Amino acid sequence: MDPEILELESFLPYRLYRLADAVSREFSRIYKDSHGLTRPEWRTLSGLGQRGTMTATELGEQSAMHKTKVSRAVAELERRRWLIRTPDENDRRVEHLRLTKAGLAAYREMVPLAKAFEQVLLAQLSADERTSIIKGILSLETALGRR
Repeated sequence: MDPEILELESFLPYRLYRLADAVSREFSRIYKDSHGLTRPEWRTLSGLGQRGTMTATELGEQSAMHKTKVSRAVAELERRRWLIRTPDENDRRVEHLRLTKAGLAAYREMVPLAKAFEQVLLAQLSADERTSIIKGILSLETALGRR
């Protein structure tokens, strides 16, 4: 094999990207079909559902989304009346975002769907493979300072 050619199909970063994208797309069918959400909207809803109150900047960092995607997702969830913004008392440029009762209800409806999806995915692996992949992901996250 030519050392100046990168075989993408065996290049780990490319394989991880493709796998993550495939899993994300498959899961997106669930929240799109059940609640008509896009990926950024789901990530925003789930971040707020998990953490309670966050700023748009915090959401972007937690979900690895660009600020324009966060902004559009926030606007759409606000339009649905699933999210409210509260200006920061000390810095009017910052808004604290949180789910409304309707947004929290939608989030709670989706949690079991997400957990079931994860279980179906993990059921494709043996117990040893599940342990290995979880340890491997943790090791890579730690090595990259993402944990």
